[in-house]
Amino acid sequence: MISADRPAAWIDQLDGQTMPQPDALGRFVRKAVSLPEPSFDKLRNREECWYCNRLVNEAIIAAQQGHINVPITEPLFDYSVASLPEERKISFAAADMSPATLSHITRMFLQAKRPLLISGQPMNPLFDEAVSLVGDDEAYIPDFVLYIGGSIVSKRLKRFLRKAKETWVVNASGEVNDTFMNLTHIFQGDGEAVADHIRFMMVMEPHPFMQKWDELLSRIRQQADAYEPAYSQMAAVKYFERYVGEAQVHYANSTSIRLANSFAKHPVWCNRGVNGIEGSLSTAAGFSVVSDDRVCCVIGDLSFFYDQNALWNQNLRGNLRILLLNNGRGGIFNMLPGLEQSPARDAFVAAAHHTNAEGICQQNDVVYLSASDMPQLRAGIDTLLNIESDRPVLLEVFTDAAADEQIYREYYKDIVTD
Repeated sequence: MISADRPAAWIDQLDGQTMPQPDALGRFVRKAVSLPEPSFDKLRNREECWYCNRLVNEAIIAAQQGHINVPITEPLFDYSVASLPEERKISFAAADMSPATLSHITRMFLQAKRPLLISGQPMNPLFDEAVSLVGDDEAYIPDFVLYIGGSIVSKRLKRFLRKAKETWVVNASGEVNDTFMNLTHIFQGDGEAVADHIRFMMVMEPHPFMQKWDELLSRIRQQADAYEPAYSQMAAVKYFERYVGEAQVHYANSTSIRLANSFAKHPVWCNRGVNGIEGSLSTAAGFSVVSDDRVCCVIGDLSFFYDQNALWNQNLRGNLRILLLNNGRGGIFNMLPGLEQSPARDAFVAAAHHTNAEGICQQNDVVYLSASDMPQLRAGIDTLLNIESDRPVLLEVFTDAAADEQIYREYYKDIVTD
């Protein structure tokens, strides 16, 4: 079903033939979408047209019981367009990961000139550094992306993959996740099984484009391993990752998970999704209660203080270890171009503060450690990871936000210029 509508701005304004039609059919349809009207602004128009296309595909994929509502601005009867444009169709295969389907996906991947396999949620190790290095180099831009779902941390990587010709997605839900704005096929199934099969086939018959990316990522890995940052949050995470050993490692959102993408060489846990910083400590704490493993949580100051009540849990034990990165604000906001011009940045956006965790640890019977320079950092991490304790242990690393920003930028500068 397709209905016409008046612009949303004129609903309930005593204008003719206006009524709130979005979701008017309620539960009688499986999917209801209301299209935006594309604007004349070229940049906005591109995204709005993509949005319209995606919504229509979502409704069609929802099978025979969909409702598409189309708002139309006057004049209503202008027949000056000779023909409608060709539009992208997103194909959907529901719960069908048969050998034939798996073979088809693999064959299309291997036949592409520049295929790339992307696994999300949450680790995309060193891809951010890689795309900062290759930029617009056509030799590295894929023509076929196989995406097995989950959020991608790096905005730079997402912008890069939007240059690809097309993306095929494999996910368990069958949802339309058009992250790169070039989705053409959705397969409902086990993405990891598909990825494993393709990796196996790549061992049998390596693809030159994948080898090209492997060589690039290997070179960047060597640079990342060799890079020795001065005392900073980056230094804390790198040193922690060097010695963490066997553990279930949780990273909080924002700067913490971005640093993990550079230095972690193992799977990590992260509350990604809607990109909030709250709840990360609660998740790690709850995980530690039901796990016999060492559980480590690397977390920024705002995320920690928002979620400090997680330490009230009376069932916490000594297997929970917390590395708290405290530079007195949401440091990620120092990295956003243009925001430094706002007088509200520090107080109201980055939430600058002078709080520490010592009192919180004392009231919750958590062993407290702190570090303010490199020798203290090394000693603190060694103690954090090796001390015998029947209560949680926390190391608070105090750094300067401006120094953290400078070292972060120097790291990327060295990656690009080396």
